[in-house]
Amino acid sequence: MSDEPTLGLKTAPSDEAAAYRVLARKYRPADFNELIGQDAMVRILSNAIKSGRIAHAFMLTGVRGVGKTTTARIIARALNCTGPDGKGGPTVDPCGKCPNCIAIAEDRHVDVIEMDAASRTGVDNIRDLTDGVRYKPVGARYKVYIIDEVHMLSSGAFNALLKTLEEPPPHVKFVFATTEIRKVPVTVLSRCQRFDLRRVDHETLSKHFAAIAAKEKIKIDPAAIALIARAADGSVRDGLSLLDQAIALGGDNIDEPRVRDMLGLADRLVVFDLFEAVLRGKLNDALVRLGELYKSGADPGVVIEDLLTLTHWLTRVKLAPEAAERPDVPEAEAKRGKTLASALGMALLTRAWQILLKGLRETQNAPQPIQAAEMVLVRLAYAADLPDPSELVRKIEASGGASAVSQSATNGGAPAPRAPRAEAPTIQAARPVSSPRSSAQAAPDTSPKAARAEAEPQAEVSPMPATFAALADLLAHKREAILHANLTNNVHLVRYEPGSLEFRPEPQAPKNLAGQLQSLLSSWTGRRWMVSVSNQEGEPTLRQQQQSSAQKLREETAVHPLVKAVKDVFPDASIVAVRERAMEAAPGDTPADPDETTGEPD
Repeated sequence: MSDEPTLGLKTAPSDEAAAYRVLARKYRPADFNELIGQDAMVRILSNAIKSGRIAHAFMLTGVRGVGKTTTARIIARALNCTGPDGKGGPTVDPCGKCPNCIAIAEDRHVDVIEMDAASRTGVDNIRDLTDGVRYKPVGARYKVYIIDEVHMLSSGAFNALLKTLEEPPPHVKFVFATTEIRKVPVTVLSRCQRFDLRRVDHETLSKHFAAIAAKEKIKIDPAAIALIARAADGSVRDGLSLLDQAIALGGDNIDEPRVRDMLGLADRLVVFDLFEAVLRGKLNDALVRLGELYKSGADPGVVIEDLLTLTHWLTRVKLAPEAAERPDVPEAEAKRGKTLASALGMALLTRAWQILLKGLRETQNAPQPIQAAEMVLVRLAYAADLPDPSELVRKIEASGGASAVSQSATNGGAPAPRAPRAEAPTIQAARPVSSPRSSAQAAPDTSPKAARAEAEPQAEVSPMPATFAALADLLAHKREAILHANLTNNVHLVRYEPGSLEFRPEPQAPKNLAGQLQSLLSSWTGRRWMVSVSNQEGEPTLRQQQQSSAQKLREETAVHPLVKAVKDVFPDASIVAVRERAMEAAPGDTPADPDETTGEPD
């Protein structure tokens, strides 16, 4: 051994470390049998290859990471496989041993051309591609063109591709992949066999990730795998990337708390505690729990999203109790979920969903997300005891009019908390003790909206408009001049019935017209309205109908004998307006307008 001192140089990484491949690439499917979650597409392609009815162009669409590019490469291998003996034909089970299979798997086959449309969007790129189409493949059976993110091509590039796509040479196949199928022209779609790759369900993802962890000799808790599968949101690639990250974080033993910390998630049972505290009006406890989650690293937006997910799941359990019996639901969550779902009313759950959904956007866009999340919880706690509109109408009718609204006004602008129904214990969100003033001493609302409500008769519930024209009249009566003008001039009615309105707006109509109408009509009539926008042609606008009726009346008046006689004497006269004949004046009455009693046209 040498006695010379070492220089402290770092040792080079081992070949194993240098050759490491991420799980998403290492476990990329090589044939249709390894492709998970796409059974329908695999069945169709397998039958087409077996029967020899192979399309000349395929369009693969779906969210990121579900296997579009992988499927394209499997199709290229299936079409060009020659078998171990070199005599095979197209097959649904590529051998993986012939020169074509090996070269395609290693991304070096000269006859399988992959193009990224996101970086090569122009006409010249497509012309280069179509120029090479007429040449036969060098060593494969088919020349396969795989174009990823095809929706990124320019309109000129799509046009340059159309003719070749419609009548390609028999030795050419096209495989397109896209995440934005709506941006692909219909003329291109109509020339392709389309396959919609589905999001992979939670259970399938969990089994797949568990099998890969076993192959990698990684010990991972089932609960941790469930969290990764849920965070993957149907994407196999995203899930494998998260599993890679969890392995780097936890080594050979991965548990649920580490994965929660990695994803910034709150403990599921803590989310239950937070949700229940808010609905019971225990705001101090709720805000303390939220603060603890924030300090432990949970993202405020993710906490609100967890509350949204819990609200949806509780609604499912309430409608279908078997949803709590699924094998991926832990026993503690199932037991607690059943108890909460039976105690909560459907109106409360749907209201909580709406508040949390709006609060999620606010939290994501707020400069201080934790403050926005706290205000969402405050809003949910104070709104949890509000009755639904139909119950409020029943209270108004039962109390004879204004007394129910007066009671609401003395309660700080919100109806008094409801008593629990006999058939199911309902959680009532009591007013928080820490409220700065009691509900009986609530300060008057001085906003313009409150002033307008003060001017209108309280507890007045407008009748349901029988027709669309009556609805427009109701807006005029309620002094909503801008909305009335838009409804009259810029809206084409598609379908109307009391409680439901569907229309096609003109481009100059406000973008939120449907939302404004739905909110106001529900408030005025005491019934929930559904207002939606349609692409159908619809009827002429109310203004156009009025103008058409007026024109028709002028034309009918023009042929009246008296009018003809007047025009014979005064040829330059024209009919400006036509008024209906008024009732004869009663004896002793003095007419306010001579035209009203004579009925003569202007």
